[in-house]
Amino acid sequence: MANPVEAIVWQPYQMELLDQRRLPLETVSCSLTDAQSTAQAITDMVVRGAPAIGITAAYGMVLAAHQATCSGSDLRPALETARQQLAASRPTAVNLFWALEKMMEEADRLMASSASSVEITEGLERLACAIHEDDIARNRALGDFGAGLLASDAHVLTHCNAGALATGGHGTALGVIRSAVEQGKDIKVWVDETRPYLQGARLTMYELMTEGISCQLISDNMSGFVMAQGRVDAVIVGTDRTVANGDVANKIGTYTLAVLCARHNIPFYVACPLSTLDLSIETGADIPIEERSADELLQMGGTSIAPMGAQGYHPAFDVTPAELVTAIITEAGVARAPYAESLANLRYEQKSGDEE
Repeated sequence: MANPVEAIVWQPYQMELLDQRRLPLETVSCSLTDAQSTAQAITDMVVRGAPAIGITAAYGMVLAAHQATCSGSDLRPALETARQQLAASRPTAVNLFWALEKMMEEADRLMASSASSVEITEGLERLACAIHEDDIARNRALGDFGAGLLASDAHVLTHCNAGALATGGHGTALGVIRSAVEQGKDIKVWVDETRPYLQGARLTMYELMTEGISCQLISDNMSGFVMAQGRVDAVIVGTDRTVANGDVANKIGTYTLAVLCARHNIPFYVACPLSTLDLSIETGADIPIEERSADELLQMGGTSIAPMGAQGYHPAFDVTPAELVTAIITEAGVARAPYAESLANLRYEQKSGDEE
């Protein structure tokens, strides 16, 4: 199988982001050298997907440290400014805030040890690279756990893009599919186009076709029909934030799929790295939901598809209640209801393992 495409490539002190707005028609990268342009790239969806956003933000902090060091600026205020810029880029994906917290904690630790600006920058670079590499390793572990839930000839439906493009590599929901194919399973994938931004049509189809994985594109409003025909064995989606009770925030349209799965008795799985788990929030009602420009709904490829002056509403995510989730797949194992207990246990086991 071909290697997955790379969304993020780091070389000191420059980050190359595959411009996902241009796929699949063009393969173009954006070169970033500072935190401000990194934050703008996240906002503009040059890069998207919760784990990839977190990794990008971590590298953005390294770029800020490098710039401050080269200019002789005071490092701590420069990093705090960068943190604020990056934190404001997108509100729903919890990995963004998780990565920024880890980077600031490391910066403060190094400053307390009287490290020089160069040493602090190098330390932050090591941490960002470790976050990137660790994400790939955890996705592979998650993929192996999830692959065990799929039959040898499963027809799987997925929504949005939760693959190598949305992560450090391998992917979460697509990582499960990749791992199952690597194990020799004959997986066939239904790909929801994912209106209005078309991440399924543009990105998931791109990844699957690049690797020769059997896939077929459908519009979002066809999912119920193919389920009713008995042509879907499981639905696997990613998540941008999963909270303590198991409620799941993911790309708009995910909740609809979960309801359809309940109607047709189809398992609904969520691929959730533990970095995307937010135990500080009790229920999905408190998850901040990003609302994006209505132009993304009213236009396609810059061409209007609605009457002049039409109004649009574009929440980028919805929340799926825990009772509709069959299982949550993590790199530490598979959690099942009651999620308040099982997710907390997996997080505890992960922390205990990391400390050993």
